[in-house]
Amino acid sequence: MTPVLESRREGAVAVLTLARPDKLNAFTAELHAALREALAACAEDEGVRVVLLTGQGRAFSAGQDLTEDLPRDEEGRIDLGPPLARDYNPLIEMLAGYPKLTVAALNGPAVGASMNIALACDILVAARSAYLQEAFARIALIPDAGGTWILPRLVGPKRALALMLTCDPIPAEEARAMGLVHAVYEDADFAREALDFASRLAQGPALAQAMTKQAVRASLGNDLASQLALEAELQRRAGFSDDFHEGIAAFREKRAPRFTGR
Repeated sequence: MTPVLESRREGAVAVLTLARPDKLNAFTAELHAALREALAACAEDEGVRVVLLTGQGRAFSAGQDLTEDLPRDEEGRIDLGPPLARDYNPLIEMLAGYPKLTVAALNGPAVGASMNIALACDILVAARSAYLQEAFARIALIPDAGGTWILPRLVGPKRALALMLTCDPIPAEEARAMGLVHAVYEDADFAREALDFASRLAQGPALAQAMTKQAVRASLGNDLASQLALEAELQRRAGFSDDFHEGIAAFREKRAPRFTGR
């Protein structure tokens, strides 16, 4: 059987590639299970510092595979609740609390639920031809996979609502201007540039990176006093780390630091 997800290591970067190019990498229950399993393995692998999630072929992902057999209720109607509870919600929660850095590398369009899966990653980079699209309203659905929670926090509720209701595609350069995408690379160079970016992150202080993620996530629900207290707690822990002492030594010796994540 052809694998629906490919996994490889490039140094300290784990590259996970959605591998259903004939279906524009649309998500099925099988692909969801494979992705969650791979993410869990990477979380436990001390050699992995960064997970790079991308797609095979000309799309990042077209979202849910609507040709997949979906469950039905007692009246025979398609019931989208079980797939969300079984597949999408656990994936979004896994990415939201993931202990390592995640980079969504948009080699092509990220449409529907796959846009929100990408936005659940820590950082997005995109090929110039890529675009994001909340396409749910086209088939009379609401955005799921965390879209109604994530997107308003990134671009504001009014703009998020307009993007959801119009289903307008967001070209890569426009997404960068909105703050959704960190960097846009030319299509011909995209695979190399995305991996180089992830590799640069993988050379950073993993412990401090994880605590930075923790602080940013907490800031969405904290008041200022609570956030200041959390910063002080985390900074104290960071100051005890081997990486902090290495960073100070490297600064004084005018050399690049060699972080170990401890």
